[in-house]
Amino acid sequence: MFESIVSAIQRHDTIILHRHKNPDGDALGSQIGLKHLILANYPGKTVFCVGDPAGRYAFLPDSAMDTVPDSAYADALAVILDTSGRALISDERYTLAAMTARIDHHLFLEKITDAEVIDPGFESCCGMVTAMAEEQGWMIPDIAAEVLYAGMVTDSGRFRYDNVSPRTFRLAALLLEHPFDTNDLYRHLYAVPLEEVRLRADFVRKIRLTARGVAYIYTTLEEFRALNVPFFLVSRAMVSVMADIEGVDIWANFTESEEGVVAELRSTRVDVSPVAFRYGGGGHPKACGATVRSREEAMKMLEDLDLLAAGK
Repeated sequence: MFESIVSAIQRHDTIILHRHKNPDGDALGSQIGLKHLILANYPGKTVFCVGDPAGRYAFLPDSAMDTVPDSAYADALAVILDTSGRALISDERYTLAAMTARIDHHLFLEKITDAEVIDPGFESCCGMVTAMAEEQGWMIPDIAAEVLYAGMVTDSGRFRYDNVSPRTFRLAALLLEHPFDTNDLYRHLYAVPLEEVRLRADFVRKIRLTARGVAYIYTTLEEFRALNVPFFLVSRAMVSVMADIEGVDIWANFTESEEGVVAELRSTRVDVSPVAFRYGGGGHPKACGATVRSREEAMKMLEDLDLLAAGK
């Protein structure tokens, strides 16, 4: 399955690893994990990780990004991880590379690189990287096992989401054979600052329901600025406050920004990705998003979600 990626790695002495902006545990885990898999199994190769800062996942080992000059790309392989679209890639210099490749588990949106392995059947990109290591018989260093497991846990919703399979647990078990402290890992993954707890409480009070039971929150640009918190904390993190509401199968978080209204869509039973695709977005069947131009367009998206909830 991964022959084209492995062949590309073998043919290049310098490999530069990219992933999506505002990284989550899966993006960073697959990036750092692949770096250490290559270093351990192909001695002599130079591997860099590039992109914006790790943010709340900076506790992961080796999560500080490398400073890489443009000249490093001349004869290099650039690998894009956990990213469905060009606009989402952190550090656009991947286009300078001699060859490009991609490993991703999102629904296919567009061809980006020379060699691509896309499989939405995996719960995480970390799961794909682990499967590649297993398929190739690679030695897995402890640091790679830890970050890859972290990505599998976070992107599977603690092994709750639909695309969790027997393969997921088999690969997770392979990683758990390595000596890293899962209690310490979970403590970092799920520790929530008091300020964020209070913010969640405020957002719970903002939840509204459509006529057909779609839950949503809308935050204006003025409201966001008044919060004085990172955008990602409002747009991506606050969508989860609507999860597990009895009778709610679809929910959406709309956050105004300078570039438009960022919509995060989630569902327990219904495939909401067609709505995201309709508005130029992407992602997974039950966890996806898009950026629309205005509040009016965001409300049209909400109407589409309401029709979806009605089975129309």
